[in-house]
Amino acid sequence: MSLESDIAFFEGVPTFSVLGKQALRILAIGAEAKQLQSGAVLFYAGHPADAGYIVQEGSLLLEPGTPSEGKEIIVGRGTLVGELALLTEMVSPATATANETTVVIRISRSLFRKMLESYPAAAVQLRDIMAGRLNSWERELRIVRSAMDKKS
Repeated sequence: MSLESDIAFFEGVPTFSVLGKQALRILAIGAEAKQLQSGAVLFYAGHPADAGYIVQEGSLLLEPGTPSEGKEIIVGRGTLVGELALLTEMVSPATATANETTVVIRISRSLFRKMLESYPAAAVQLRDIMAGRLNSWERELRIVRSAMDKKS
């Protein structure tokens, strides 16, 4: 793919769509493409995570490390996996396995942070998106808690 088509692809990823072309150019230049054969493991639950991955072709099976972390799901083209690892040190909550021949784009935490430092407006946009998500999750948790309290 060309640099311009990589940037256009990144613009289709919801988390990245607000960052702007110049910020995405930094990511596109520094990102690494990786091809996985069907059944190959991209990363394991419980292991340190230092990057996010965008599925460019194919799909990944995500299997949680424990039942309390959710159920397994299959994600495909345009999905960002490991979003929080772009911002903070953490361990992977799931094992990611190629469901078929799959190409992912790896974005290291250090690259992502350099991009945010270079484009503070992008950092503000990302903060606003994440704050909105947190507020939404908090509302959903209150609804669940209320429903559980009524059952008690």
